[in-house]
Amino acid sequence: MNRPSNRPHNRRPSRRAALAAALALTVSLTGCGLSGNALDSGSGGGDCKTDKPKAGAVKIGSANFPESGLLAEIYAGALRAKGINATTTDPIGAREAYLKALGDGSVQVVPEYTGSLLTFLDKEAKEKDPGEVYAALLTTIPCSQIALQPSAAEDSNAMVVTRATANKWGLKTVSDLAKHANEIVIAAPPEFAGRDQGLLGLKSTYNLTPKSFRPLGATAAIVDALKNNQAQAANIFTTDPSIKANDFVALQDDKKLFGSDQVVPLVARQAATPQLQVTLNAVSAKLTTDKLAEMVKQVVVDKKDATQVAKNFLQESGLS
Repeated sequence: MNRPSNRPHNRRPSRRAALAAALALTVSLTGCGLSGNALDSGSGGGDCKTDKPKAGAVKIGSANFPESGLLAEIYAGALRAKGINATTTDPIGAREAYLKALGDGSVQVVPEYTGSLLTFLDKEAKEKDPGEVYAALLTTIPCSQIALQPSAAEDSNAMVVTRATANKWGLKTVSDLAKHANEIVIAAPPEFAGRDQGLLGLKSTYNLTPKSFRPLGATAAIVDALKNNQAQAANIFTTDPSIKANDFVALQDDKKLFGSDQVVPLVARQAATPQLQVTLNAVSAKLTTDKLAEMVKQVVVDKKDATQVAKNFLQESGLS
């Protein structure tokens, strides 16, 4: 996606200077529980108001996959435990849709992923290290939004194949897969076709252009296409329980196309009161990849209610 036309370009600090400033600010504010960009961040434009954030009802949106909905329930439960009137919406859709909802005030919080959001907003972003990715994100998001503290939990994009396909072609890395590009169909969400962390990046980074692309909206449909050999490779998140359940193989991203993707709350600035920031940052401090993967398994495989899974996590973490 191209840079928004309203992003200021005049007298903008260099990328290196901006990253250094963002990293320094992150370190200085983390100890008090506020976001590293709570005072000054988001040089990416947007509706920048100087009014202080106002307390009020908070709607939390999510993307159209189970993990995002689960994270929304966790955020909502943590906020309600602090007396904030927080509710979740029905899944909104792809990143384009839920960022629009955040921008127009339909929702005030969405769970996001640092690397994917950065490359969505700035297709020229090259940062891969988790700290640098987050620092770059602080200087890229619209100033009408705030990225709170990222968690240790990561859920990256991955190219996944069946065990049979991996054994047949001796696949361990995405570079290995690229050698068979003209033999594979890739199954993925429709937006994967136009994403830098998608077909565009696979072509530019790995010289991988598949024989064809099979756009599928639901993870279950993508998994079925891979299992039934309607696709020979698929884009599935690394914490998705279907990988272990089906003995799929997540190929090593040896050229770092997908980079770091830490879970991070993205908040409308006007809703980012100190209480909201501290509460959601406390959630991020307790969230790990293993914990997130286990909770997603409970929702997707064990068919447990996401609200109850979120409630259990908050209780076990001392956040309710």
